[in-house]
Amino acid sequence: MAVSAQVSTARRSTRSHTSVTTQLRGVSCLRLSVLTDETTSPERQQAANEGAASALGINLADREAVDLGVSASKTTPFERPELGAWLRRPEDFDALVFWRFDRAIRSMDDMHELAKWARDHRKMVVFAEGPGGLLKLDFRNPLDPMAQLMLTLFAFAAQMEAHSIRERVIGAQAAMRVMPLRWRGSRAPYGYMPSPLDGGGWTLTQDTEAVKVIERVIKALLTGETVNSIVYALNAEEIPSPADHWSAFKGREVKKPTRWSSATLSRMLRSEALIGWKLSDGKPVRDSEGQPVMSTREPILTRAEFDQVQALLNERSVNNPVRRDTNALLFGIVHCDGCGGRMYLNAQQSKPGQRPTYRCGASPRGEVCPHPVNIRADWVDEYVTREFLRILGGLVITETRTIPGYDPQPEIDATAAEYEAHLKSEGTQTNPVTRAIWEKQRDALDKRITELLSREKVEPRTEEIRTGRTYAEMWVKADTTGRRNTLAEAGAHLSVKAGTAGGWRKLDERRVEFDVRHPFFADAAADFTSMAAELEAADQ
Repeated sequence: MAVSAQVSTARRSTRSHTSVTTQLRGVSCLRLSVLTDETTSPERQQAANEGAASALGINLADREAVDLGVSASKTTPFERPELGAWLRRPEDFDALVFWRFDRAIRSMDDMHELAKWARDHRKMVVFAEGPGGLLKLDFRNPLDPMAQLMLTLFAFAAQMEAHSIRERVIGAQAAMRVMPLRWRGSRAPYGYMPSPLDGGGWTLTQDTEAVKVIERVIKALLTGETVNSIVYALNAEEIPSPADHWSAFKGREVKKPTRWSSATLSRMLRSEALIGWKLSDGKPVRDSEGQPVMSTREPILTRAEFDQVQALLNERSVNNPVRRDTNALLFGIVHCDGCGGRMYLNAQQSKPGQRPTYRCGASPRGEVCPHPVNIRADWVDEYVTREFLRILGGLVITETRTIPGYDPQPEIDATAAEYEAHLKSEGTQTNPVTRAIWEKQRDALDKRITELLSREKVEPRTEEIRTGRTYAEMWVKADTTGRRNTLAEAGAHLSVKAGTAGGWRKLDERRVEFDVRHPFFADAAADFTSMAAELEAADQ
């Protein structure tokens, strides 16, 4: 009996020693909704988890589930990249260790699913910090209801906190929306970047690189380029799109670059953000006086410049069925003598070695030309280049700078449209509070329109600046688009007549007639011709 008792006691001692020394395998779970360069929370969570695991004898080893930039309100534990992967391998660990309850879940539904999973797989869930300090919920005993009860209570508190946070954020954003110069921290409009504001918070300042792109785009519009041709050039030069530019600013890797599109460019140019206005759902945010709320002290454009851009876009948006050969030097310059209409580049080759030609465009327009003509493109390109430089190559380039005026009418029209839309909601208010808010906005819009009507219209003016460069010097450095724009500005016009026998060997210059028709350039050409004649007479 004594020996048996000693053996029994030894066995109990052995079992007790085994249960104490066997460590649970734990996973350190880290989560953060927003990750920035200044964030210290991941390190803090990691240290807290390690301390809790050490206190409970849990071995974390290198087992971690790190989900940074992941919202608990929007994803369940099973949907998170790293934690979800661990939950699908329950045989690889015994306990989950979180810093606090809100690092795990934010809703009652998520709590129910996580508790059911822990109970089914006999796991322990640990929270390093919380009410009363370290909290251990042991689901390894399915008969113990306390773990389930405590998890339910804390999940309810977490869900209420999530609702409270959401309401505070929405309220703060609504308040900041009407604060002049305050930016609430979302993606900034293209052309601006967030900058610290004196006294705290953020405002918008100009983004130098993006502003250069905007200025380039507007300059191209002013020189006659289309939105599509500008988009093509931006993509060809691999200028980052607004989305990619913002990603680069935030330090995010751009795995698949997005391209500029005509819709993206037009939307950017149409936005009142260019004049510094705050926008909400694409509409101006206004103060109690009906004035637009400014988001920056440094608007990229003035109101007059913005209106000028809108006028250009409206002009370009008119449907034009005429084909546009933007790669042709003489697009809009070369005309058929038979019908007087434009000729267009035909680059398709029906025979090997055949050269591109300019052809009468009457047929594609649905018209009939009595004597349609075509002519080799390289011949007339060289001819026009030679004649243009002969006539005007020595002329010093004079740039015309437009000083925008101001017309309050576009803003009057936009504000009147807001006012009309607001009036349509009259009668939908069901209490004195919302009725007062509705009336306040109505009166503010009315006051703004009255103030705009009192402003005088200022006409734009132009200034001419001599650059010191000649057209010959410019021609050498310019690409096809730049040369074509120069010809168009000069009013260059080439008329092509029908061919003659043997005209396939070289250009018969009797078929072509070139002149410049813009009054300024025509006068300059006449002066050069007169000077050349006088010099020739003097030499004789």
